Amino acid sequence: MNYLDLITALLGLAYILLEYRASAWMWAVGAVMQLLGIVLYYQKGLYADCGMEFYYLAMTAYGCWRWTRRPAPAMASVSDAVSAPDGSPADALPLSGTPSSSGITHIPFRLALIWTCVAAMLWALIWWLLSTFTDSTVPVADAFTTALSLVGIWALAHKYLEQWAIWIIVDVVTCWLYFQKEIPFKASLYALYVVVAIAGYRRWRRLMAADVNPS
Repeated sequence: MNYLDLITALLGLAYILLEYRASAWMWAVGAVMQLLGIVLYYQKGLYADCGMEFYYLAMTAYGCWRWTRRPAPAMASVSDAVSAPDGSPADALPLSGTPSSSGITHIPFRLALIWTCVAAMLWALIWWLLSTFTDSTVPVADAFTTALSLVGIWALAHKYLEQWAIWIIVDVVTCWLYFQKEIPFKASLYALYVVVAIAGYRRWRRLMAADVNPS
């Protein structure tokens, strides 16, 4: 039995459950999982995944900072002396572009286009690197999940709802890839990730709706 496979699978389960709850503790669990993942992926010849773990560690620090920092007070764009039609002060009105209380937002269309192009270029570059400089037997799939994950962790750090769609694609391909590489625990975990990611998308969408229409 590969105990690194089992331990990182258990950590991964805790990670995605914390992500589902939009808990900042996910970043601490993720850091431990990534450190162990570096060793595991190197042993299994998944060099792109191994290298990606270093990027994950950097994004973990960035994501933790973004999720836990105290937001700046919202500033009304009109004078506090101006009142809403119902008599409430102007600074109580919702401001356009103000983040929701949960912090979850949609990714701007312009950024979505940019990062789609970035992911495509990264896929091509990593594919070439793996095919040219390593003995990888799965360069296409390994490069694809790596490139898309690089974008996904960035979207997660910014609490974009669409990050769940990215992870669903990554999880499906990774599940197949890890079974091919005889990492059964993590392969099974990624199959579960697909289910949790779908549920996570629905939960985050409800949180956004609650921010817009608080009861």
